[in-house]
Amino acid sequence: MSTDGLFELEEPASGQEAEPARATAPLAVRMRPRVLDEVVGQQHLLRPGAPLRRLVEGGAAASVLLYGPPGTGKTTIARLLAGVGERHFVALSALSSGVKELRAVIDDARRRRDYRGQQTVLFIDEVHRFSKTQQDALLGAVEDRLVLLVAATTENPSFSVVSPLLSRSLVLQLQSLTDDDVRELLRRAVADQRGLDGAVELAKEAEEALIRLSAGDARRALTALEAAADGVLGTDATTIDVPAVERAVTEATVRYDRAGDQHYDVISAFIKSIRGSDPDAALHYLARMLVAGEDPRFIARRLMIHASEDVGLADPTALQAATAAAQVVQLVGLPECRLALAQATVHLATAPKSNAVIVGIDEAMADVRNGAVGAVPPHLRDGHYAGAEKLGNAVGYRYPHKVAEGVLAQQYPPDSLVGKDYYRPSPHGGERVLGERLVKLRKAVRGG
Repeated sequence: MSTDGLFELEEPASGQEAEPARATAPLAVRMRPRVLDEVVGQQHLLRPGAPLRRLVEGGAAASVLLYGPPGTGKTTIARLLAGVGERHFVALSALSSGVKELRAVIDDARRRRDYRGQQTVLFIDEVHRFSKTQQDALLGAVEDRLVLLVAATTENPSFSVVSPLLSRSLVLQLQSLTDDDVRELLRRAVADQRGLDGAVELAKEAEEALIRLSAGDARRALTALEAAADGVLGTDATTIDVPAVERAVTEATVRYDRAGDQHYDVISAFIKSIRGSDPDAALHYLARMLVAGEDPRFIARRLMIHASEDVGLADPTALQAATAAAQVVQLVGLPECRLALAQATVHLATAPKSNAVIVGIDEAMADVRNGAVGAVPPHLRDGHYAGAEKLGNAVGYRYPHKVAEGVLAQQYPPDSLVGKDYYRPSPHGGERVLGERLVKLRKAVRGG
């Protein structure tokens, strides 16, 4: 059976190992785990009793949506699931397959079930790229377990997969590999007979460089290792060092140490450039972090902090922009989320600046720590329980909405803090207008 965008791979019976990949196959393919115990990372899914381990070892029949960043093992897990029992494995790419190919797979799965008693595992990569119509075409086959669907996506399936298909599948979220996970993969690839078989040595500094370059992506790490090894084996050398890695990947990203001085220096320069209203310098430092493989979630967190710390209410939309960028990072991921991070960076760099919010809250917290915690005025206390009125709670409280202005004279802070100004708006951006209004508000509230 052969159609465009579709290929079949017969998997071994349960308990057997897959046939070794050809020596000419890419290193990442040759090193693909053949059994569950070779899988690195994803311990939250693979520990004893966890859903994925039960599916692979117990042979449970459940469709699965694998959601996670690239290079975390989605295809590998699909193949391991196919190896349970004597299942037939078919893979489709959402980039090149349509309803016609889906129907062909489903028809073939029905024949295999009826005439051979064989179940079909259908692996769909990048399922989020399937249209609603294409996804709907799967529902009947998944519902009847005519096919066991294993779908992979880098996007949150809650937003990219139709609800009926989502409700019929077990959603498993894969996580980026840790540095230790990638380190284990690199060392295994260097030593293993399927990999480089000890033909080269990997210097510690080069290993760390490859780990940084990978950004938690196993495929990226092994591809870079193979390119560096090819460059070394073409000479008289036998050791992969940092220059060999740099030559192989053609990017000097290894000079950015996510755990060292460069990490702190670059993020510091990034924030100070935004604070200093230089969008061009800020974009430069953002690019350095992204090319180096910095975690985009870290950058997004810094932007959200900066929005309140250095822009504040001078531009009330700054925090919204930073938060929106963080959501794009979470829901979309790299490389597309770089656009949202760049947009938020330019927004914050060009926004009017004010640190009045951080100064206000820090002064208020300092007073509280120093004991300025006077009693709550009786008229502001809770009066929604029996006996509250006898204690004087909520007695005399004036409801602002009962006056046309919506503001009236009333004491809100404890006695010791009456007249204390924590928030002092700057004359920049939106705070200029806010400052003028605040003068009037304080006068009305304090009765001055």
